[in-house]
Amino acid sequence: MKTSSSEPTSNQTVPAQSSGLGAFGGVFTPSILTILGVIMYLRLGWVVGNVGLLGTLIIVTLSTGITLLTALSICAIATDRVVRVGGAYYMISRSLGIETGGAVGIPLYFAQALSVALYTIGFAESVVSTFGHLNQLYVALITTIAVAILALTSAKLAIKAQYFIMVAIVLSLISLIFGKSVEPTNIEMWGAASGESFWKVFAVFFPAVTGIMAGVNMSGDLRDPIRSIPTGTLAAVGTGYVIYMLLPILLASRVDATTLIEDNLIMQQISFWGPSILLGVWGATLSSAIGSLLGAPRVAQALARDRVLPKWLSWLGRGSGPDDEPRLGTIMTLGVVIAAVCIGQLDLIAPILSMFFLTTYLVLNIAAGIEGFLQSPSFRPAFKVHWSLSLLGAIGCLAVMFLINPIATVVAAIIVLVIFLWLERRELQTTWGDARRGMWMTLLRTGIFNVEREQDYKNWRPNILILSGAPTKRWNLIELANSLSQNRGLITVSSVLPPGSRNIRQQGEMEETVREYLNRHGVQALVRMVTASNMFDGGLQLLEAYGIGPLIPNTFLLGASASPKNRDLYCELIAQIHLAKRNAIILHDDRERGFGLRRQIDLWWGGFNNNGSLMLLLAYLLSSDVDWREAAVNLKLVVHDEKAANKAKESVKNLIEELRLGVKVKVILGDERPFPEILHESSREADLVFLGLPEPDENFVSNYERLLSWSEDLPSTIFVLAASDYAHQEVLT
Repeated sequence: MKTSSSEPTSNQTVPAQSSGLGAFGGVFTPSILTILGVIMYLRLGWVVGNVGLLGTLIIVTLSTGITLLTALSICAIATDRVVRVGGAYYMISRSLGIETGGAVGIPLYFAQALSVALYTIGFAESVVSTFGHLNQLYVALITTIAVAILALTSAKLAIKAQYFIMVAIVLSLISLIFGKSVEPTNIEMWGAASGESFWKVFAVFFPAVTGIMAGVNMSGDLRDPIRSIPTGTLAAVGTGYVIYMLLPILLASRVDATTLIEDNLIMQQISFWGPSILLGVWGATLSSAIGSLLGAPRVAQALARDRVLPKWLSWLGRGSGPDDEPRLGTIMTLGVVIAAVCIGQLDLIAPILSMFFLTTYLVLNIAAGIEGFLQSPSFRPAFKVHWSLSLLGAIGCLAVMFLINPIATVVAAIIVLVIFLWLERRELQTTWGDARRGMWMTLLRTGIFNVEREQDYKNWRPNILILSGAPTKRWNLIELANSLSQNRGLITVSSVLPPGSRNIRQQGEMEETVREYLNRHGVQALVRMVTASNMFDGGLQLLEAYGIGPLIPNTFLLGASASPKNRDLYCELIAQIHLAKRNAIILHDDRERGFGLRRQIDLWWGGFNNNGSLMLLLAYLLSSDVDWREAAVNLKLVVHDEKAANKAKESVKNLIEELRLGVKVKVILGDERPFPEILHESSREADLVFLGLPEPDENFVSNYERLLSWSEDLPSTIFVLAASDYAHQEVLT
């Protein structure tokens, strides 16, 4: 399934909206209100009574640790791409594909929708138990409709309403802090002797700290989600942790373990003003209901816009007003919630709903972990998190799911799997063959047919064909290609054999010999040999015929031709490579120094055009290689007056900071000096130099010869000619 063609690429920089919610109102407020929820008021005392003060502090720290790891994964994804409407679904679908996103997103929508019913029924039960003469169903229905009207009116208004709820919760906490002991008591470090087991208590408490998605779900309404999501989410996690570490101390010092276990509303008795706790409980349930009713329609809106939902539900993707609010989705969600409230029996499905939320956290961790592990050039989050932390968060989520309810975990997993297979079948109807080789052949065939011929900037890789001849003679070309690829793209080592030198069988044996040689030297590469009258004709054969379907080399790597004898044929080959819309990289190597100490790369900048962006991308890939990781990349440009120098340096520096490449910008004042003189003076200490190669025209041979003359007595130099129709700058932005 394909995303909308009108959508920006994953790393495209989108200017911040002039209106919208900020980090505090849009992320921190809904997140912290969900974290400081009903469990804090009604179950924290029970937790302290069962496992004691130390046990509670350990549970809080472990629970918050898992939530923090998930929050870090969210921050990594959110600072790498513009997070649009849909929150967690949007992040997952853009990282792991639309099928995985949909398999998690559809259950997540229903989990959030039915959670509204859980919260409003809980609110109604509390009100009825306090006032007695009211009808619980009517109270729940009126509350549900009131919350829906608030959400339909405006997300901003709903957030403002949550500010009043936050005030009520803060007042209840202040009242608790200045409260009193019920009776003199000793702090019990490990709880009552007959208390529940540690892991059972852990399972009861853990949902209290899983409220971070309430803010993420508002991504489409944020002014600047790239900044707001990390700031608001981490602030909510930190604030929640501090409060949950302080409250057990108050409870353990004022009430004995037995009373804490038996009285769920013990906070009301030990507070300065008891009714404030009821206000806190009501505020917590209402704020959670508002957060879920704001989040669920936005997930449905994103699912419909990505065509994950059936066509007859496409109207859910429509937005209303200047803020693109999903009012139609809110009305449908209200219908789902009212039906659930009328049924009223939600105890059986409540555990499965919790599993859907935890499944979302699990998959978010997996998404961030995979992106970090693969080290795609397009995945450059401003908030960097090592993939192992995301993996640890995923393991933690999975462990907690089984600790809380193993049966509900299995049921939730089956539901997600069924939806995934349903979405997958829209693209792939059948597969066959269940032996190991048959499975790999099926996967290979599926992969080839699913590699789009359309330009895909996010997943660009250098698939390099090297015209090297015998590997032992031009090993520097293979070494360069290996450093650029880093086993994430494809390398093909090719040679051109003279006619009659080998038959087909011998040619195949020779390819196998070269492949074994490369493997011994730690290079994963394909090998291809062709027979032709000369190297140039052989290169044209490879250009025209090598590859399978859309899987063809996008970059040709050649050694520089120093001999004038075949200069015209050589330049014609480069021109044909350019005409075929492939990149050409030409290495003019320093045979004495090779690549030197691999500490300095000089890139001579001619602007953010095709050549310039490809040179930046290649330098970034090269500096990511283990042998080049200590190398400093210097972007150098020449200007002719000091005023232009300051302006150019500021402009290019801002661009480089936006691209997050860690490149040093050096502007050189020309002072009427010829460029070759500046080039030799500035780059003589470099280990590698990048220069752009002009596009082929009637003067291409002389242009190439001019570059050759400039590179004499220079360190190893790479001439770069980018494909004419591929916007490499989109890979970087």
